Amino acid sequence: MGSFSDYWENEILDHIFGKGSYTLPTIYVGLSTADPLDSGSGLAEPSGNGYARVATSGASWTTASGGSLSNAGDISFPQAAGSWGTITHFALFDAASAGNMLAHGALSQSKTITSGDTAKFATGDLDVSLD
Repeated sequence: MGSFSDYWENEILDHIFGKGSYTLPTIYVGLSTADPLDSGSGLAEPSGNGYARVATSGASWTTASGGSLSNAGDISFPQAAGSWGTITHFALFDAASAGNMLAHGALSQSKTITSGDTAKFATGDLDVSLD
């Protein structure tokens, strides 16, 4: 189960309580070899070897129910051209690179990605909830 980052919690609260406006971003799914933490300070994204975040749209996600939602279809990353390390967490971002981390969560099972592998979240496997 994923949770919202400190950044996104603040953006949403400011928007709801009239302290700022918020424009819905394109949400990019990324991977991490460590727990990103709510602050994003623990983020350890793979670098190089064909790694890239995957862009999603509203249609990529189910409608929230019971305070959570999940991916409505497979989310597949580019094929690895070398080692990405052992992936233990995912993170959602508002940009293809850099940007702000929006949410994060631990994988139910870590996965070592080596050359030729294609990391993928099957439909319904990527859960995000409000905590």
